[in-house]
Amino acid sequence: MTPAAKRLAVARLVQAHEMSERRTCHLIGTDRSMIRYCARRPEDAALRDRMRDLAGERRRFGYRRLHVLLRQEGLVENRNKTERIYREEGLSVKRRRGRKKATGTRAPLLVEAVPNARWSVDFVHDQLTSGRRLRILNVIDDVTKECLAVVVDTSISGRRVARELSGLIATRGSPGMIVSDHGTEFTSNAMLEWTQKTGVPWHFIAPGKPMQNGICEAFNGRMRDELLNETLFVSLDHARDATARWVADYNSCRPHSALGYMPPAAYAAKLTAMDDPLHAPETLRGSPIAPPAHPRQADRRAPASGG
Repeated sequence: MTPAAKRLAVARLVQAHEMSERRTCHLIGTDRSMIRYCARRPEDAALRDRMRDLAGERRRFGYRRLHVLLRQEGLVENRNKTERIYREEGLSVKRRRGRKKATGTRAPLLVEAVPNARWSVDFVHDQLTSGRRLRILNVIDDVTKECLAVVVDTSISGRRVARELSGLIATRGSPGMIVSDHGTEFTSNAMLEWTQKTGVPWHFIAPGKPMQNGICEAFNGRMRDELLNETLFVSLDHARDATARWVADYNSCRPHSALGYMPPAAYAAKLTAMDDPLHAPETLRGSPIAPPAHPRQADRRAPASGG
């Protein structure tokens, strides 16, 4: 029995059977000092109010990420205290059931711990309140976990993907490689022609193995959980604005567990400031920075003639 349960049992025996406290404690097998103990913990009203506000703003955040945000505001230092108050306030996140994902063996493909070493691209689907379908193209830096670009539209072709990637390379620089699945946009003639012109290595994951592109899949899941499932888009402009604001918050403010609870932008700045790659964090030494792609990915086909 917990101390609280023992205190309740003693109170009921004393009240219902008119027994003395001493005899009741002897029967239950507890000490009178424990029964008379009064908790002296502070109420922490300000901390509880702020935790409820943060949990309301970020409804899919657990106590670990909330603790990082509260610690940044100087409200708490002990994570166990954050967890205790989190549970007392009933803020636990309800787990959503997800569909099963295929898993398979992974071939080793290490990338250097620097920005732009490897990008991954993938699509997410949603719809407006009118029922009109939306497509969202995400471009992720697999090392820094940054979302480099997000394109929201009702239709995105292979030529549009090539145009967006060209604009991104013009502002950020060329990546060491790009990884994707075998979507029709990525295997189109327009994309094959783009890879030949730019010289950017393009790798395709094995069919039915989405976790070979696991970092982008994880980002898509977070976007689905924290944005798409939480927002009703009334128009295309509303979807673009809401997505842009969420991505900006994801890159600059949201603590990322794989980066030691640093935001991706801060982690990217930290890597950029390192002149010597040997000074990379120990967690990145000797291990893949991103889930490896399949060894038979490079598609060497020549683009088909127009028509």
